[in-house]
Amino acid sequence: MATDTLSNHGHAHGHDHDHHDTAGTKIFGFWVYLMSDLVIFGSLFATYAVLLQGTAGGPTPGEIFELPFILVETFLLLFSSFTYGMAVLSMNANQAAKVGRWLWITFALGTAFVAMEIYEFQHLIHEGFGPDRSGFLSAFFTLVGTHGLHVTFGLIWILVMILQVKQQGLTDVTRPRIMCLSLFWHFLDIVWICVFSFVYLMGVL
Repeated sequence: MATDTLSNHGHAHGHDHDHHDTAGTKIFGFWVYLMSDLVIFGSLFATYAVLLQGTAGGPTPGEIFELPFILVETFLLLFSSFTYGMAVLSMNANQAAKVGRWLWITFALGTAFVAMEIYEFQHLIHEGFGPDRSGFLSAFFTLVGTHGLHVTFGLIWILVMILQVKQQGLTDVTRPRIMCLSLFWHFLDIVWICVFSFVYLMGVL
């Protein structure tokens, strides 16, 4: 009997250890993905820097960027990182319902951010300042649009996690996914700070 108890305990311990190893591997693998994504954004920033002066007689950054509008966008995304952090804290406290609520708030803020970005693009195109107008605008739309696509993907991922947490709870499967999404969302926040500083802020100064 004692031998069986020890054996079962050993199997349980081994099972928990396997789950921790798997979760750690997933998070490490996601870090590798983020580093590859960083290379992509680095290339886009470099391209933008090269084409910044290529206005082809069209508008310059200072003529088309509306800094107060972009500031609202920026605060939306920054605050969404805070709300996602609250979701992670709720997960660590085993409060699945709160995780869902904070994820919904994050989703709402991220959706508002994307909506404002789409509005900005539509406004520029309507004014005749589309990506085909100049090298500068082509690089601008590509850089900012790529970030927007990443945020959109993150919003879809948030919806998936809300559904999984509601159906499955906080398990060894959902927890690593929430953590990977946290890395992804905060990464997008950092990239946007670089976009805001390098593209918008320097563009109007």
